[in-house]
Amino acid sequence: MKEQTKKRTETTHKIGIYLWIWGLLFVLSFFSYLVDWFAFQGLLRWTLILIFMFLKAGLIMAFFMHLFWERYTLVNVLLWPMTAIACFIGLMVAEAQYTVFTRFIYFVLGS
Repeated sequence: MKEQTKKRTETTHKIGIYLWIWGLLFVLSFFSYLVDWFAFQGLLRWTLILIFMFLKAGLIMAFFMHLFWERYTLVNVLLWPMTAIACFIGLMVAEAQYTVFTRFIYFVLGS
């Protein structure tokens, strides 16, 4: 009986961790709001927005979707889709470079 109780307490998570993560999400959202408040522009603005967005998404996925405690699920949920997205982005970049190259050849050098 003690082993079952011990197993149950190991798999449950204390509410304190969720409150800390909630607080951290609040702080990251506040910093994201400050990016607009201080009117950052250009690459700095988008870099900060993306950093805060990825941090918040990672915390939500890790703790509220319980992926922090499940390694196999973490690999399947994050690794394979991100690999596919990276491949698709690579294909889009290659196609964009080809399109820019052909437009340059036909519109600039062709006239």
